[in-house]
Amino acid sequence: METFLQQLKALSSAEDFLQYFGVAFDQRVVNVSRLHILKRFFQYIRQENLLSQTDERVLFTQYRAQLMKAYSDFVQSTPAQEKVFKVFQEANGYRHVTLESLKASLPQRTPA
Repeated sequence: METFLQQLKALSSAEDFLQYFGVAFDQRVVNVSRLHILKRFFQYIRQENLLSQTDERVLFTQYRAQLMKAYSDFVQSTPAQEKVFKVFQEANGYRHVTLESLKASLPQRTPA
């Protein structure tokens, strides 16, 4: 019989995780926020220090609660507002690039 962690390793999509844990979901929310939901889920697991838990029933219950919490974050909000990924954390998704830095990144031209 597979262990809880072995079963988790077989899951690959947000839908797989939500179905495995029996979390009802709106496909439109998942379509927009799938990676954000999973990243937030794993952030919550680390914050709660659930990786050290050994009782599989407790683990399942706690993981399910964290997944529900992560999913709920994106039902109530958007990826840009939640800022899970670095691109959203830096200047609201805009990165300032100077003309000088662009020029410096170009290969040097040799005179003909």
